[in-house]
Amino acid sequence: MTDRLPHEKGFHVSWDQIHRDSRALAWRLDGRGPDDGRWRAIVAITRGGMAPAMIVARELDIRTVDTISVKSYDHQNQSDAVILKAPNDEMMGDGTGILVLDDLVDTGKTLELVRQKYPKAHFATVYAKPKGEPQVDTFITGVSQDTWIFFPWDMALQYVEPYRGQD
Repeated sequence: MTDRLPHEKGFHVSWDQIHRDSRALAWRLDGRGPDDGRWRAIVAITRGGMAPAMIVARELDIRTVDTISVKSYDHQNQSDAVILKAPNDEMMGDGTGILVLDDLVDTGKTLELVRQKYPKAHFATVYAKPKGEPQVDTFITGVSQDTWIFFPWDMALQYVEPYRGQD
């Protein structure tokens, strides 16, 4: 038994890794849209879904990209999910043909809220934790619920203490 904090079981994702994993997500989604395999648009869940959405949009030649802003975290504390900004209702409809992308599904509360608004959309994430997996249609990498993912946009280069021991 250890006295580690939850975020100390970390999975560090580099820019190269998020790019490779987002491309893998695009390949998995290719040809699965309802319009002869194509998707009408991508909606990125801000902020984490923006980098994967840009990469998937490029790979699948999707020109219509929008965002939905959902707040469910205040720093590292999770709260009830709330939509702060939604895409155009006319474009979205019930979500048919729309890819909703995020970097990670954790508990699934964010995607559950967005799925209620767009029930026919296809939900995809790069990474998924077990509690959130039921809310995702497609993902690339599963991680344990107690793993904290460190994304490159949240990091700065600095010295880190060894995992075990001081010498």
